[in-house]
Amino acid sequence: MKDQRKTEIKVGVTVFFGLLIFLWVLGWAKNWTVNAQRKEIKVEFSSVAGLEVGDPVTVNGVRKGYVAEISTYGNSVLTLLNFPGEVILNEDARFSVMMLDLMGGKKVEVNPGISKNELDKNKLYKGEFLGDVASAMAMLGSVQNDLVDVIKEVKISLSTLNKTMADQKFTSDIKTSVANLVDLTDNLNKLVVNNRDEINKLLTSGIEITKTANEFIKTNRDSISQTISSINAVLNVSKDLLSKVNDFMDKTDQSRNNLGKMLNDPDLMNDLRITIQQVKELTKVLVEQLKSKGIEVNAHIF
Repeated sequence: MKDQRKTEIKVGVTVFFGLLIFLWVLGWAKNWTVNAQRKEIKVEFSSVAGLEVGDPVTVNGVRKGYVAEISTYGNSVLTLLNFPGEVILNEDARFSVMMLDLMGGKKVEVNPGISKNELDKNKLYKGEFLGDVASAMAMLGSVQNDLVDVIKEVKISLSTLNKTMADQKFTSDIKTSVANLVDLTDNLNKLVVNNRDEINKLLTSGIEITKTANEFIKTNRDSISQTISSINAVLNVSKDLLSKVNDFMDKTDQSRNNLGKMLNDPDLMNDLRITIQQVKELTKVLVEQLKSKGIEVNAHIF
């Protein structure tokens, strides 16, 4: 009787702990919690690619919450993420849907951000879909024809290359080119070896010229500075002179000085033209008289 009592107690304890373990596993799978302080954040994704309610939400890779709701939102998907109250997310937090494992599971990965301001639970945040094996295979299928064409082109290129390499003339030309390059290298080495002393002298002369130039600059630094200053002064004077000449020409063109008024006065210019015409006529008469009988003078003195 006593042994039977012990057996019943053992069975009862085993069943009790079994129920506790079962409830704990079920609660972990269903994301049940006894903590009432939780926060919910709405995140919008362009696509979730198979994300389901109850899938885990990790913060820097550590599971902290779960997907509470999923619904369509226009051309996007609206998700409601549930977190424990102790999880702190900043306003620059980033949300990403990614693969949980190679079997196709999904999760939402959260980068909490580095901002000093905490995330506003009442705002709608934008997330991103990082892709998975299925999307990669779909993309591969979309470029399948292009890959086939590329492989064909590669095969053609390899075939052409093989034919080219099998050409005896081409191979002979390559060997000749390599041999010429080797000869050129040998000749260059011999040239350097045979003229090593001259090259050293040339380098030494270059170094000496550089030193001499440096010493000259150091010795005549003041003179060079004065020369440069003088040149700058001459340039400044020339600039002022050109400015004055330009100003004078502008004033002349706009009749704002005596020369401009004279040149732009139509009466004066007309008188000058008449005078020049009269001088030309007088010169013509004098020339004709000189060619014939001489200059005729008909003057009345008194």
